[in-house]
Amino acid sequence: MPGARNAALAGRVSEQTVRPMRPKGRMRKNGMNMPKPFPDGLSQRNIDSRGGVGWLAPVLLTALMAAGLVGMFGGQPSPVKQVAGQAVTLKVTAPDLLRNGLIFETTIEVNARQPVNDLVIAVSDTLWRDMTINSMIPAASEESYENGFRRFSFGQLKPGDVFRFKIDGQINPPLTGGTSGVIAVFDGERELTSTPISMKVLP
Repeated sequence: MPGARNAALAGRVSEQTVRPMRPKGRMRKNGMNMPKPFPDGLSQRNIDSRGGVGWLAPVLLTALMAAGLVGMFGGQPSPVKQVAGQAVTLKVTAPDLLRNGLIFETTIEVNARQPVNDLVIAVSDTLWRDMTINSMIPAASEESYENGFRRFSFGQLKPGDVFRFKIDGQINPPLTGGTSGVIAVFDGERELTSTPISMKVLP
């Protein structure tokens, strides 16, 4: 009968209307809303399945940190090379390990033991291969190129004088693996002393 059908439908609608809604993200236990044990998308299976590789990440992280602390990736104080000739003592402070693109500093110190009429500091071409030299302090009174060396003249030194030459450079992207060369001290055309310099360059 139409009246009976309408009454049954009204009863179902009323039952659906008054049925309480459960809050999302919670479960019911004994009539109370309880928090879910895991966030959406996670389950106990995710916790159980990671036990086989859980040790690998901490070991790799510890190894990388240890390598950085001992200077395997650069960033350590620059070593000092010192050689003594009859007329001068040469001391060069320069990094031996760099990363590509880094700015670095080289300090050259010349201690005169005898008179030097025309102090010349010479850097071999191979040492500055694929580098950009940003500044040199102090500026040389004369610059020249001869026999594979870039020469910078600074005038006279008296016995006991100490001359310091600061060079700021940067590693260009094409340089990989490293570079090496020589830094030498001349009195005019006469070589007084020299030392080899090498730099390892990481990507």
